[in-house]
Amino acid sequence: MKNIARANKMALNRDHSLMHLTEKELFIEYQENKKVEVRNELVNRYLYIAEILSKKFLNKGIDYEDIYQVASLGLIYAIERFDLSRGFEFSSFATPTIIGEIKKHFRDKGWSIRVPRRIQELSKKVNTAKMTLHQNLQRTPMIKDIAEYLNCTQEEVMEAMEASQVYTPKSLDLTYDNDGEDKDIQLIDLIGEKDKNFDEIENRDFLKKAMRNLNEVEKKVLEDRFFNSKTQMNVAEELNVSQMTVSRMEKRIIEKFRKELNKSME
Repeated sequence: MKNIARANKMALNRDHSLMHLTEKELFIEYQENKKVEVRNELVNRYLYIAEILSKKFLNKGIDYEDIYQVASLGLIYAIERFDLSRGFEFSSFATPTIIGEIKKHFRDKGWSIRVPRRIQELSKKVNTAKMTLHQNLQRTPMIKDIAEYLNCTQEEVMEAMEASQVYTPKSLDLTYDNDGEDKDIQLIDLIGEKDKNFDEIENRDFLKKAMRNLNEVEKKVLEDRFFNSKTQMNVAEELNVSQMTVSRMEKRIIEKFRKELNKSME
C-alpha cells in the first residue's frame, strides 16, 4: 500500500510540475521523450479547439458526441505531427488536421447508404456550385449550368444530386402536400410493395433451366402430373409402363430439380 501511495504521489507531483510548463516547453519535452503524461497535458490545454470545431458540424446527420471524439483524435494526431522548429502556431497547424479528420469521418460514416467516393466528392461540389451560381445568375441554376461550371456531364450532375438524397435517411412519417386534398400523403404510402410477379419470373426461369436436364419421357411425366393434373395411372397407361415406374420417375425428376436448386444457391 505504501508503494502505491508513493507512486500516486510521484504522479501527482509530476503532473503538477507539467502544469507550470509553457506550451513550447511541453512540446520540446514531448518531442524529446514522447511521454504520455506530457501529451495528455497538451491535449487538455488544446481540447477547446476540438470542441469549437466540432460545433461547426452540428445538425449534419451525425451525433455531436461522435464528431467530438473524432475531433479529439485529430487533436492527438496534430500533437504527434507538430514540429516546433517550423515556427508555426500549434492552433494554426491543428485546425486543418482536425477538420480533415472530421470530414473524413463524414465521408465514411455520414451516408446512410454506401456511395462511391467519387460520387460523394462530386455531390459536395454540386452543392457548392449551386450556391455560387445562384448568386452569379440571380436565379436557380439548371443542371446544364452546373455541368458547365464543374466541367462535367449533366448525367454526372444528376447522379450526384440523386446520391445526395441518401446522405441521411428520411422518416416514413414524412408528409407531402396532396394538391389541395384534405389529407396529406405520407412517405410510407408512396413506397411500392414487392411485386409478386418477381417470384413467378424466378420460378419460371428455374424451371426452364432444370428441364434442360430431363429427357423427353421425364418432361412428359412432369407436364402431365404437375401441369395437366393427370394421375400416375393415366400417365402409366399412356406410356405403357407400370404405375410404380411413373412414381420412380417422379422421384428422379424431383432429385434433379433439387440438385439444380442447390447449384443456383451456391
